[in-house]
Amino acid sequence: MGSDLTRAAAVLIFVITYAVLAVGRLPGFRIDRPAAAFLGAALMVAFGGIGLAEAWRAIDMDTLALLLGMMVVVAALTRAGAFRLVVAWAVTRARHPLLLLAAIVLASGLVSAFLVNDTVCLVLTPLVLDLVARLRRRPVPYLLAIAMAANIGSTATITGNPQNMIIGSLSHIPYGAFTRALAPVAGVGLVLTVALIALVWREEFFTAGPLRATPAPVHASGPLVRLSVMVTGAMVAGFFAGVPPAIVAVLGGALLVLVSRTKPEKFYAGIDGTLLLMFAGLFIIVAGMERAVLSPALLGAVAGLGLDRAWVLTLLTAALSNVVSNVPAVLVLRPFIAHLSDPERAWLVVAMASTLAGNLTLLGSVANLIVAQQARLGGVHIGFRAYAVVGVPLTVLTLAAGVLLL
Repeated sequence: MGSDLTRAAAVLIFVITYAVLAVGRLPGFRIDRPAAAFLGAALMVAFGGIGLAEAWRAIDMDTLALLLGMMVVVAALTRAGAFRLVVAWAVTRARHPLLLLAAIVLASGLVSAFLVNDTVCLVLTPLVLDLVARLRRRPVPYLLAIAMAANIGSTATITGNPQNMIIGSLSHIPYGAFTRALAPVAGVGLVLTVALIALVWREEFFTAGPLRATPAPVHASGPLVRLSVMVTGAMVAGFFAGVPPAIVAVLGGALLVLVSRTKPEKFYAGIDGTLLLMFAGLFIIVAGMERAVLSPALLGAVAGLGLDRAWVLTLLTAALSNVVSNVPAVLVLRPFIAHLSDPERAWLVVAMASTLAGNLTLLGSVANLIVAQQARLGGVHIGFRAYAVVGVPLTVLTLAAGVLLL
């Protein structure tokens, strides 16, 4: 009886937590997604779904360390003004709206490939808003470009987004192998992003006449820019050399804090502690669920769904990612991927699908919501329909390209 009650409690905790993750808040309570993950983890331990020692072991510290280190590096680049220099570069070279769109897509996609896409969106959105205002262009298509390119570009590497960080830690796929498999998918996706946005917003991008704007003064700290870029470059080299990404990221972040001559609290401001808390809670909740209900019969039933076929796994991952978000979706799929005939290929498919699915709707990824929120602060509204007109076909086409290329 005790085992049955423990199993029932674990299932109930899991279901309620994931429902809150899907909805965003617990009705009647001031409970958001991070709080739900924290509370769910505590209840999973309290009701015996998982022991305290097992709970600590369930937290993937490599993932949290990698994410923490990357947050510090992005904070340093932001503080230095490196992103403002990127936008200034786009202004001086993009003399036509279509070229400006391509420059924004390229910048957002490439930077997001090696840094955390959500943070890239947070930094780039106000800069692009200011840019298009000075150029007197319609802001929405350029803002869509930031979000969609950030999602797609982050597909290419383990350090591009949180779900890829988790997959890299769980799968032990080398950084270079991961990038060789998924960078072509990201490249095709970025081209499709430019094409679809230009097609939908034809009146914006196929007008005569060059763009004319005086570049705004760029406030940047030359020494900190150089130091941050050098450290970032060394980190990328370390990733491809096969050094564990968590070690590289933590060392890179620590080095910047040590030698940048910047007050450490300036870096702390870039650390999203609630995100780290949510991840830790989700690791515990999913581990408790696995311990309570995972059985050979259940594994066999799921295997019968045909997850070894790339398109089946893609559709399942994309659907799950849009219901509960991509990180929770990846953690739910973890126990089933391990029992497939080719787990490495399956993990690559999950990384591809969970990330590209974020472009389906405005609510599909945190990156989208960040851009929408930053745009609202700047007086620009991005509607659900305006996003979906580009997002839905872009998602379908990029997922299809991903299946074909993998």
